[in-house]
Amino acid sequence: MTELKASKIFKVRFSEVDSMNIVWHGSYALYFEDAREAFGDKFHLDYQTIYDNGCYAPLVELNFNYKVPLVYGMNPRIDIIYEPTEAAKLIFRYEIYDSRTEALIATGKSVQVFLDLNYQLLWETPPFYEKWKAAWGV
Repeated sequence: MTELKASKIFKVRFSEVDSMNIVWHGSYALYFEDAREAFGDKFHLDYQTIYDNGCYAPLVELNFNYKVPLVYGMNPRIDIIYEPTEAAKLIFRYEIYDSRTEALIATGKSVQVFLDLNYQLLWETPPFYEKWKAAWGV
């Protein structure tokens, strides 16, 4: 099966660190969101496409595992990997690396479900998502 993966290098900004010069834990959610947007751009599964097909895709699960602190001035790389599933969900794994040393900094996972535009949970995979999966071989 094809692995769908996107990567993005980002800069840790001063506004993202606490008094210890360590990235505040809430910033990781933003880094993961940036990775999802990079994935959507690369693989044509962005939020506008989801909306244009009559759906929303809210997060229902978001996990982080910290290995090494991110500090101000670093330029880490975040990798996002699509996890295939038969369920009507989007599942992604995340890995953040020090772009200089390739040391693993953090990992994570997110799960999104599909809602229709009336905010009703879709139990069946939306047709556009089935077509997308078939087109990418996942």
